[in-house]
Amino acid sequence: MNKIDFFIGPCVLENEKLAMDVAEFLAKNLEEFSDKININFKGSFDKANRSSIDSYRGPGIDEGLRILEKVKKEFGFKLITDFHYPEQADPVASVIDTIQVPAFLCRQTDMIIAGAQACKKYNGRLKVKKGQFLSPYETKNIVDKAASLMPKENILLTERGTSFGYNNLVVDMASFQIMKSFGVKTVHDATHCVQMPGGLGSSTGGKRDQIFTLARAAAAAGADGFFMEAHPNPEKALSDATSQLPLESIKPLIESIIRIKEVCHEFK
Repeated sequence: MNKIDFFIGPCVLENEKLAMDVAEFLAKNLEEFSDKININFKGSFDKANRSSIDSYRGPGIDEGLRILEKVKKEFGFKLITDFHYPEQADPVASVIDTIQVPAFLCRQTDMIIAGAQACKKYNGRLKVKKGQFLSPYETKNIVDKAASLMPKENILLTERGTSFGYNNLVVDMASFQIMKSFGVKTVHDATHCVQMPGGLGSSTGGKRDQIFTLARAAAAAGADGFFMEAHPNPEKALSDATSQLPLESIKPLIESIIRIKEVCHEFK
């Protein structure tokens, strides 16, 4: 069985200390799985789609990339972060191993093209979140755009739930197989898919208690990787406080995902 990609870290880079503390926790507590998983450290330098004008957005691109580069230097993790404008793709890809197109921007052709060009230039990966408004079948268009400029093996599609009425998301477990049929790997966004967009009025709500259930189901359904945001004290997080995982939950979740993937691999 191939190593499983895990994309883990705080939602937003609140400060350097938070990033280093989370990275140190991951290094110490997940070392025993080093032969089975790849850890990709996650942190956003800008949360450009916050519900409220007063919400914290992040340290910005220059400081954010500096913090992430320090994490990589000290702990050896691969890195992932979002970019929000086509002109950010190149500077971000020069530092980051996997650059991510946010869900609301997944149909923006200029974003996909700029991301693919930058990934080709720096031999990186392009991870695109399927918008809450798209069916998995429609992601073929995303793949076709990116694959016109870069190899499919470096393209990842992410399932993060589909809008279901107001303030609710559902995950179609068939989407992993559908998206994989386009020749790319798929990722389950374990923490964003339990969000309740705008559910708290001026901020997004979430159903943290459903993370384990959906992530385990996604593992059985064929997801190749798993994206999860984690924080030492989620309730005090400056972004996505209702859906981030407490750090101590990461190891048991990863253990269960590994076991499920191993069993599914035996029955291939």
